[in-house]
Amino acid sequence: MSKYDDLLYKPHHVSRTRKQMSQYDRAAQFAPFAALTGYGEAINETGRIVEKRKELTEEEKDIISSKLFQINERIKEKIEVTIIHFVADKKKEGGCYKSKNGIVKKIDDYEQRIVFEDKTKIKFEDLLSISSEIFEVIEG
Repeated sequence: MSKYDDLLYKPHHVSRTRKQMSQYDRAAQFAPFAALTGYGEAINETGRIVEKRKELTEEEKDIISSKLFQINERIKEKIEVTIIHFVADKKKEGGCYKSKNGIVKKIDDYEQRIVFEDKTKIKFEDLLSISSEIFEVIEG
């Protein structure tokens, strides 16, 4: 028998003046210490992969220009197109290519962009490809 055995059978003390600490706060006392705040996020950001913007050839630029002209000529027909375009990353150099499907509302030559009915705007310089049923009829 040790000198502290009598403490084992005493009731747990509850203070009358202080509020009992929550389990969450008690556990936080023993959480690992993060000496380098934000280090984990920085590592994850570094490992995130982005693409480089592809440089189009003059021929590819001409094809896109021709398709934009065709869409603009038939804009009142509410032409649905699928566009693959570059979206720049906000944190790193580079970005990714995304697909946008929708009805073209306007080809804005002044601002150099396509405006969709849902108000999405895509700059001409970000275009990689444009496809639509009207091109298949014309090209086929």
